[in-house]
Amino acid sequence: MDVFLELAVILIVAKLFGYLATKIKMPGALGQLIGGMLIGPSLLNVVSYSEGVHLISEMGVVLLLFLAGLETDVEEFRSVGVPTFLIALGGVIVPFAMGYYLSEWFGYERTEALFLGGILTATSVGLTASILMEMKRLRTKEGTAILASAVVDDVLGIIVLTTLIAMHRKGHVYIEDLGILVGEIAVFFIMSWLVGKPVVKKVLLLSERIDLPETLTAFALAITLIFAYIAEQFRIAGITGAYLAGVLIAQTDEAKRISDRMITLSYSLFVPVFLVGIGIKTDIGVLLHAGMFAILYSIIAIIGKIVGCGAGALIARFKPKEALRVGIGMIPRMEVALIMANVALTEGVFDKGVFSIPVTMVILTTFITPPLLKWVFSRE
Repeated sequence: MDVFLELAVILIVAKLFGYLATKIKMPGALGQLIGGMLIGPSLLNVVSYSEGVHLISEMGVVLLLFLAGLETDVEEFRSVGVPTFLIALGGVIVPFAMGYYLSEWFGYERTEALFLGGILTATSVGLTASILMEMKRLRTKEGTAILASAVVDDVLGIIVLTTLIAMHRKGHVYIEDLGILVGEIAVFFIMSWLVGKPVVKKVLLLSERIDLPETLTAFALAITLIFAYIAEQFRIAGITGAYLAGVLIAQTDEAKRISDRMITLSYSLFVPVFLVGIGIKTDIGVLLHAGMFAILYSIIAIIGKIVGCGAGALIARFKPKEALRVGIGMIPRMEVALIMANVALTEGVFDKGVFSIPVTMVILTTFITPPLLKWVFSRE
């Protein structure tokens, strides 16, 4: 099918299925995911996941995290500084340990078990951010903690992945390699705040001098993409850079105007394609033929985040109900886990059979999170 027609079908399906989901009191994002599965290769095979659709979907993730950054209250963010680290640390250690020991118990080799454990450390906050924004709960204490913890989680996950790759390639890892990596990450965050904040403010002011339609929006989008690019150069996920760009732009006088324009741009094209795209990419055959280990691994993925992140939140003096919300919000893995699994496949650690295990986990965590979030936030 031609890419233009594919996109037209995806957009219609996104809005129709999203609307139907809201009519049965479920998040619209879940309806869009189900719509994607229906029209994807696994069922009706109406559309494929072409390069054009993939590019727009990637932009959807970037813009979603940018909008989440714009919604972040920096003062509230500061107030959850220590809790953020505790939540993220718990969300890395507990799933990693559970995944590793379960894999060893099922007879997987040590390196495979380490990578299977490492994949469970990833959190993909895009879906959670979308649902919380839709429920108007993003700016709550729990919403801010989830977003902030996901950023730290991303950094810790990269350190875990880098360590595992180094161990696999060399048989060990040098402490100085880890030191350089941590140093690069620290420089990115510090420079983004100290240098990025005044630069972003000045660039947006200068953009207003250019008398052309939507110049401010275009410059805000350019800033977002530049931050995503720089983040990737520092071996951090591009979505983390986009989120930081949103946080920085939120500090400017132009934030409200940019937010209004970006919401229109994002939710008319990019975000629906991202959400439906997840469904299109989902291989239902993998899910239907998942073995006992794949199911247990998925359950561990869910429990690990709830227990690990929830425990971190409790230590940080969150109420039990708030801690449960944070733990559930950190469940989705999606693209981050798939990237890690793909690295393991490329490195020769996984074969295609083992690769299907984290894919099954990604599908289940993606689909279980929206109803769980809806349920836990409705319990006042």
